[in-house]
Amino acid sequence: MPGRATAVSSGDALCKEIAKLGQSLGLIAREQCKCGRRIWGAECFIDGVLTHRESRRRLGVECKYQGTKGSAEEKIPAIIQDIGAWPIPGIVVFAGVGFSANITSFLVASGRAVELDDVESWLRLFFGLDIEES
Repeated sequence: MPGRATAVSSGDALCKEIAKLGQSLGLIAREQCKCGRRIWGAECFIDGVLTHRESRRRLGVECKYQGTKGSAEEKIPAIIQDIGAWPIPGIVVFAGVGFSANITSFLVASGRAVELDDVESWLRLFFGLDIEES
């Protein structure tokens, strides 16, 4: 749904939008799921986990919103690396006008990130759901 990215105004709102989208697609959506510990011992939580009811296939979703330019994007490469250590596949869903062109390019090129406006079609492909005709 184009324009969805303008509807969120925080990371929490982005997480809730992903959960709502997952539920509308018939997926089970959970927020803040513990998935172990980081290398320095802190507990690790995945922002959201989407589960396909029939196949039980799961996807972790890390939600990143940046409304203005700032240093939050400096954490992105570490987040992409963290996803590789999760016990399930995962992606970063990102939104907001504050991300620089460089980090946006890095996210898309990583193959582990999807802009909010594109996430519905991505989820349909990942979970084997019906693909909407354009």
